[in-house]
Amino acid sequence: MTKLLIVNADDYGLTTGISLGILRAHREGIVTSASVLAIGPAYPKVCHLLADHPKLGVGVHLAAVGEDPPLLSRAEIPTLFDRTGHLSETFSGFLRRAVVGRVDPADVTREFTAQLELVQELGVPITHLDAHQHLHLWPPLCRVVLDLAKRFDVPAVRVPRFRARNLTGLGVTVLGHRLARCAQRSGVKHPADAVGIEVAGRLDVPRMRRVLAKMAARGHASVELTVHPGEADDPDRARYQWEGYQWAQELDALLGAPAFAAVDEFGFTLGTYADL
Repeated sequence: MTKLLIVNADDYGLTTGISLGILRAHREGIVTSASVLAIGPAYPKVCHLLADHPKLGVGVHLAAVGEDPPLLSRAEIPTLFDRTGHLSETFSGFLRRAVVGRVDPADVTREFTAQLELVQELGVPITHLDAHQHLHLWPPLCRVVLDLAKRFDVPAVRVPRFRARNLTGLGVTVLGHRLARCAQRSGVKHPADAVGIEVAGRLDVPRMRRVLAKMAARGHASVELTVHPGEADDPDRARYQWEGYQWAQELDALLGAPAFAAVDEFGFTLGTYADL
């Protein structure tokens, strides 16, 4: 049985080095898809380059958290701003406010709509939606994202998976299964399996081979591998304190003959969310 492998690079638009690294990993390697961060500081400088890569699947990396400001003002989305006047930097800060009712899903809908519309202006087909720091696992945001997928005729959504034997792994597993069921009921497609959280920022060739071997052994018809490549020379990346991330190492792992050989060895066919 042919197994579809979607190699999706996150954070296009965050920095120029990350964005150019993603495009290089597509041209010279196995990256087939990218999730675009419309609030990324480099987005205005690199967004036009996507049109030069018509075989690259383009999704929207919807963001309600992180180091960068949203597209809309505090007056338009007041509950997404914390007491310091910024977005919550991490998903944990967002969830602490959300569980006590201090985040209005309507504000999330407005901001996510603005981000989706901005990427839509590029005129490239949008193949999927996902969320920065996987916030669409949270049930109220799950509904927001699926509603937007239907409204904007986006065919697919990411369903994160995380098999770690800890509380975070359990939470992702439970919420991931729920997201998959909701997507199916909504008629929104998703890969049958996924990996990425446990290797985020730390993917090298041996680890990639182990990941592909495990995913092949599970026998699912479609799989997403989430990756984070970036060029080594990227001074703008210094402002993002993402512990342990090795963007250049991931880029090297995704390039050239060894990467393509691993895909073939484990019986995968490369594709995008549009191929689901």
